[in-house]
Amino acid sequence: MNPILAMIDLKALIEARDFNTLREQAKNWSAGDLAELMEPLPVEQEAIVFRLLPRDQAADVFSYLSDERQDELLKAMAREDVAAILNAMDPDDRTSLLEEMPATVVQHLLSMLSVEERRVASQLLGYEEDSVGRLMTTDFVRVRPHWKISHALEHIRRYGKDSETMSMIYVIDDENRLVDDLRIRQLLLAKPDELISDLMDSRYVSLKATDNREAAVDLMKKADLPALPVTDTRDILIGIVTVDDVFDVAEEEATEDIQKMGGSEALDEPYMKIAISKMVQKRATWLIILFISEMLTATAMGRFENEIAKAVVLSIFVPLVISSGGNSGSQASTLIIRAMALGEVGLTDWWRVMRREFLSGLSLGGILGVIGFFRIILWHYLFNAYGEHWLLIALTVGIALIGIVLWGSLSGSMLPFFLRRVGLDPATSSAPFVATLVDVSGLIIYFTVAAVILKGTLL
Repeated sequence: MNPILAMIDLKALIEARDFNTLREQAKNWSAGDLAELMEPLPVEQEAIVFRLLPRDQAADVFSYLSDERQDELLKAMAREDVAAILNAMDPDDRTSLLEEMPATVVQHLLSMLSVEERRVASQLLGYEEDSVGRLMTTDFVRVRPHWKISHALEHIRRYGKDSETMSMIYVIDDENRLVDDLRIRQLLLAKPDELISDLMDSRYVSLKATDNREAAVDLMKKADLPALPVTDTRDILIGIVTVDDVFDVAEEEATEDIQKMGGSEALDEPYMKIAISKMVQKRATWLIILFISEMLTATAMGRFENEIAKAVVLSIFVPLVISSGGNSGSQASTLIIRAMALGEVGLTDWWRVMRREFLSGLSLGGILGVIGFFRIILWHYLFNAYGEHWLLIALTVGIALIGIVLWGSLSGSMLPFFLRRVGLDPATSSAPFVATLVDVSGLIIYFTVAAVILKGTLL
């Protein structure tokens, strides 16, 4: 169905109070599509739709709505409707909703849950905010090693409807400790009289509830599984993390790193929804730091005031050589930060990275140095622009570019290692920060090279 027509029909049906037709049509839409269609509706009409949906479908649709829309709906709906949706929501989706709300509101919503659901919600909210415990769901299927396949399949038919995923089945012992995981196809292809233990190989991967949620992203990539089991400190199986939740985490982490690399604190909300005052606060800190750092550039320029006064031509090339060092440093920093995020580079690889960046920086500096050298020669012959010492100036710029680009590559690649070593996020070694650092040191390199080459001529 065309989404635009569907939206028009949805509004028309609500206004005509043709709720029977609306209820029947809603069965044909997926939860994501229905949430998208409902988003433009006034919150009062959206609440009407939710009252008409079956409880499970309403919970699924609710989880697709934006945080702001969820908050508006909870205020607009009757207490019993809110309670029905909260009780039917998947535990991980409900946890995501509750952790964004003030404590007083959370307590109010928890009081609407059934005893069992309240226990689950309180347990999940008890874990650290960025832990796997907050990410997991407690809806999954578990079987015993001594069960026959026929018994296990009957158990899955009876209890699997509430499971977050049916792709993986988990085997536990008499003390509820995890002993293996099985793909559902293994059970479907096995003979009914076989035992679960006949399919087991005791090779599995799992997460601890106290692990950082980034561990779930890394392990999901390595294991290539649709879900991962979560255990407590005694290896008792308490939940699972599914691939859709891990994708959400990966997206959030990537967004946070990109924002930090751009020279800003990570935003806690989408760009179009965050308050201007809060966004200014997030961006101002780094801008102030970078501004103060750039003052060092002016200080360095003042240090070489006499050299500039004697050879004004040197100041012409300051932006050229300085920006080249900042660009090479930003490139190296970005490459290393991403390699760290992907697990391609660890702290112990710093020496190998330094050797690679030394060779890369030397090569890149040589390329730019040659270009800068011949650019000055060309301008001399075309415009006679740089006086009688044009060749020495060309050598100064060429050699300075080699040193500055080399230094930029080395400092840009090593800074993420230093930050990780002291326990900070490598993404904070953002491109603007590296560029500012190389600006100051680049000036020193440039004028030092000039002092050596031009001594006795221009200087």
